Amino acid sequence: MHVVRNSLLSLAFLLCLPVTVVAGEVIENFLAMRFVRIPAGEYSMGTGDSEAARLEIPEPGPEAVRDEMPAHRVVISTPFYLGETEVTQGTWWRVMENRPGPAEFWSRTDWAALPVAAASWYMAARFVEELNTLDPDYRYRLPSEAEWEYAARAGSSGLRPIPLDELEENAWFINNSGDLPHPVATRKPNAFGLYDMLGNVWEWVADWYAPDTYARPAGSHPAGPAEGFAKVRRGGSYHCQSHLVRPAYRAANTPETAWSVLGLRLVAEPRRSATKNNSRPVSPFLAPPR
Repeated sequence: MHVVRNSLLSLAFLLCLPVTVVAGEVIENFLAMRFVRIPAGEYSMGTGDSEAARLEIPEPGPEAVRDEMPAHRVVISTPFYLGETEVTQGTWWRVMENRPGPAEFWSRTDWAALPVAAASWYMAARFVEELNTLDPDYRYRLPSEAEWEYAARAGSSGLRPIPLDELEENAWFINNSGDLPHPVATRKPNAFGLYDMLGNVWEWVADWYAPDTYARPAGSHPAGPAEGFAKVRRGGSYHCQSHLVRPAYRAANTPETAWSVLGLRLVAEPRRSATKNNSRPVSPFLAPPR
């Protein structure tokens, strides 16, 4: 079955056909963070139809979408568990005991369900480090850029997994957000069962940014440049226009950047010595800090 499935994925890639996928197994950690199993497979990373992408941009410059090209075959050779949602303020508070971002986000009645915002890449890395010390069952990390796009596409091809006129049902962006973040998992999930892969907050990935990344050989699990000055963020946010809210769109900032549209989503890797139902010394989930 595994060989047959991979053959079908390869054929779909060659013919530029969408792949039918279903939501995978879900695991849950001690903080009730849920992670969806993303199957191994392959896909066309980047933008194949650059003219279609440029047509959506109000005033496209000469370099528009160039860093998304050429579209190229990428193999995700092993399955992985990706966060069902972006990391929320409630989870961040329990682990880090601080409150990044605008005070108004923390004073809302739905504060705990909002995606954490204004997290720099360095802050995201620190969160991962702290979570790894607290949980003996799973090891956490940021997804690679290739893993992120594979999960966001969820077997689809083209500019988006859904038609542009259905974007408001599937993502929080400037047309429907009121220019504010919204509780996670309040738009439709994608075919893998992941929420907010597009919109709500940008999501940091592990990779350094380079405009010519896709011109280099890729293959299986590409990791991006070994060094750089900016880290990649993906997915768009509540503040974005629609042309920025699509799986292949690439943006980047220096790792210390902490705008109020920047968040994160994690990969969880089960440890071999994983145990269940262990208690952890984390902050009680009661009320927002004052």
